[in-house]
Amino acid sequence: MRREKTECREEFSPLFLPLVLGFLSASSVSTAVNPLWGFSMPLSRRELLRTVPLTAIAAGLTPRFARAGDGMIVRMHEPRNLETPLSDLGGITPTEKFFVRTHFPVPSIDPKTFTLTVEGHVEKKLELTLDDLKKMGAVTREMNLECAGNGRVFLVPQARGLQWGNGGVGNATWTGVPLGAILERAKVKAGAADVVLVGADKGAVTSDPASPGPIHFDRGIPLAKAKSDESLLAWDMNKEPLTPSHGAPLRAVLGGWYGMAAVKWLNKIVVTDKPYNGFWQALDYAYWDRKTEGLPQLIPLTAMEPKAIITSPGLNDVLVSGKATTVSGLAWAGEQPVKKVELSTDGGKTWAVATVAASTPFTWTKWTAEITPAKGPLSLVARCTDAKDRTQPEKRDIDRRTYMINHLVPVEVVVK
Repeated sequence: MRREKTECREEFSPLFLPLVLGFLSASSVSTAVNPLWGFSMPLSRRELLRTVPLTAIAAGLTPRFARAGDGMIVRMHEPRNLETPLSDLGGITPTEKFFVRTHFPVPSIDPKTFTLTVEGHVEKKLELTLDDLKKMGAVTREMNLECAGNGRVFLVPQARGLQWGNGGVGNATWTGVPLGAILERAKVKAGAADVVLVGADKGAVTSDPASPGPIHFDRGIPLAKAKSDESLLAWDMNKEPLTPSHGAPLRAVLGGWYGMAAVKWLNKIVVTDKPYNGFWQALDYAYWDRKTEGLPQLIPLTAMEPKAIITSPGLNDVLVSGKATTVSGLAWAGEQPVKKVELSTDGGKTWAVATVAASTPFTWTKWTAEITPAKGPLSLVARCTDAKDRTQPEKRDIDRRTYMINHLVPVEVVVK
């Protein structure tokens, strides 16, 4: 059995120590001025200690901060939330390098006694063991997952929630049984609307909006998506059994959709005869839609937006003037293949088409572009266009709240 690494190492820059001490000596409740966005927010001593690593990164005071023993970036210690360094993204993401999003403490589940319950608007209630599921016929698919809040650190003003950079995304091979096959066995009744995936993880949300006491993490999926070929209940990740932090013994993976739909530690499925409006559906992981006569209403997040990121060079890297340099990165577009990626070296004023590897829906693809930079500052920006001609927007759409973050973000480098 593989053991997951839990060691964490904090690395502080001496330049940052006076800033920390200054905050902590002020009072029991401090006001931290974010040096990147220039606004104030009240922080308790405990909250400040939890957010110190992010503040240091934002201030540019240290190149390495809050790293786990395996090099992952710690976005929250408890419950554990880890981001993948950009240098580790590409191809198949190793399981130990795959980002971790956790809302509540990781539940302890014995695979030998595990059962999946299927109930609700079905003719036949099911109680399935892991062996039962494996006997239904396994399929393996390569699919990427992106946290719905990936890139939140780039929002201005700073938004609530984990301050992900661009590493809240990963690509893996998933082995499991199609969700549609399980629904077929349960014989879904006519008039079914949503398929609610319920995880074993549980806790109370105390921030506003607060949950009605302890609740499980869950997500309602429209029946059509649940029955699609790219919707799996997986027990293996990268040809090995799921690890606890990635949802062992069973999790959902919905190709092309943001990670909140990929419910981990899945132990119950409830089919409903009307749209599901649970906490994680209506209050969280939802955005404002104005299609009904311009009247805003909250609707659940679904498919990933087109997005291109630059993985090399990195922020503040130094390039050599007059020397050919390869700019590289990754692009994905949820349920659509990537049509093209463009690169700008002047902050988005002009664009050149990049070279893109073959692209398919539900996974990412690599892109490269050759530049020969002149001396001075350089503002690199990449943008993705999908097969439906949807292109990354220049500016942030505030109706998306703190999710679906794919507006253009420059990577500043120096050429000497």
